[in-house]
Amino acid sequence: MIALGSAIGTGLFYGSAGAIQAAGPAVLLAYMLGGAVVFIVMRALGEMAVRHPVAGSFGQYASRYVGPFAGFLTGWTFTFEMFVVALADVTAFGIYMGFWFPDVERWVWILSVVFFITAANLVSVKVFGELEFWFALVKIIAIIAMIGVGMAIIFFGLGHQEEGAAGLHNLVGHGGFMPNGVWGTLLSLTIVMFAFGGTEIIGITAGEAQNPKKVLPRAINTVPVRILIFYVGALTVIMSLQPWTSIDGETSPFVSIFSTLGFESAAHVLNIVVITAALSAINADFFGAARMLRGLAEQGQAPRAFLRASRSGVPFMTVITMTCSLLVGVVLNIWFQEQIFFLIAALATFAVVTVWLMILISHARMKREIERDQRLPSEFPAPFWPAANYAAMGVIALVVVMIGVVETTRPALVVGAAWLVVLFVSYRIFVRGSGRTRMELEDETVSTDPPATRSSSASPTAATQS
Repeated sequence: MIALGSAIGTGLFYGSAGAIQAAGPAVLLAYMLGGAVVFIVMRALGEMAVRHPVAGSFGQYASRYVGPFAGFLTGWTFTFEMFVVALADVTAFGIYMGFWFPDVERWVWILSVVFFITAANLVSVKVFGELEFWFALVKIIAIIAMIGVGMAIIFFGLGHQEEGAAGLHNLVGHGGFMPNGVWGTLLSLTIVMFAFGGTEIIGITAGEAQNPKKVLPRAINTVPVRILIFYVGALTVIMSLQPWTSIDGETSPFVSIFSTLGFESAAHVLNIVVITAALSAINADFFGAARMLRGLAEQGQAPRAFLRASRSGVPFMTVITMTCSLLVGVVLNIWFQEQIFFLIAALATFAVVTVWLMILISHARMKREIERDQRLPSEFPAPFWPAANYAAMGVIALVVVMIGVVETTRPALVVGAAWLVVLFVSYRIFVRGSGRTRMELEDETVSTDPPATRSSSASPTAATQS
């Protein structure tokens, strides 16, 4: 639910219109390609998380298998990703609330939701998990209902519509299945990857899961499949209900299903769903950023203050830091209200694919170390190694190129490159030479992941001392 909470939100309910405009019905191919990359990244992350269930997850994996700076870059870029994605979500929340209260300034709603989510995350992990479960459940049920109603309209002609207006023929009419060619499909990848960003949060939960070796594989195997069903299934129905050319991006494409049925309260029902979706995504983003900052602090790559936790185990300093950062969103929505969302989405895409790339590189280095040192094989190995790993890296590289090619998203690539430079300088000044960047994970690997040739008869005491 945490992974679905972050991945199924603003990118689907609000951003999918831009992807449809760029690629037409062929956007389904882009979502399938993106879903395949998500599966490969998740399985690579899953193999590492089951082998090393630690706080900070893939930030520590990068430190261990690639190098301290790689861990520093991965951890802080993921935190940056969570901040930017949450910024997009709170911006969308302000837009949604404007439907009911057009005379209230957007920043008022953004400020309110930031403080609400902060309070929820400061109470306890249990409260966060309970909220996330119900928030995610509402939007998942809503998407399933939309798919069911849409299929009833398509195959049984339900609702108020012209005869023959809805049907699968809309996927190949109006310019064909790929009206803007391969180029249009490639352009849509930047929005598609933004939509899938956040699925890697599931790796963050490894340090707090009661039985990570059992629950993580099950969750990781199902999340990509469910995401594909929700995205590809829902958008197939939407583009079958009406020509893709009628989706102008001014309203959510999901309005179409209710409008076709003639429900007077359709817009209000949808608004409740998209608000819940935004709350779910913001909630998950807070959790992910807070836990990653704590993992960075454990490695000496962030201020030690981030290690402070409440009696219920909540790293409250990291939550408060995330809150203060999101207050920037209030200012940005006052200054750049009209164009803020899609620029934020492009910037989030850059951060997402950077983190995914580091996960894949860390996984590749781990696999080679296992083979070189003849360590015990993984309990949850990633499939199709190494071909799938390198194929996913190629798609990620293509997405970065597309961000730079498109004029409207090019500033995001510039900001992303500047972010990496800032990280490098900060690491050289504040971290390098501290001697605290490789910590528990390396020691844990020595004691829990012995070479396959080591005798299994070693005493428990000796293993503990090791």
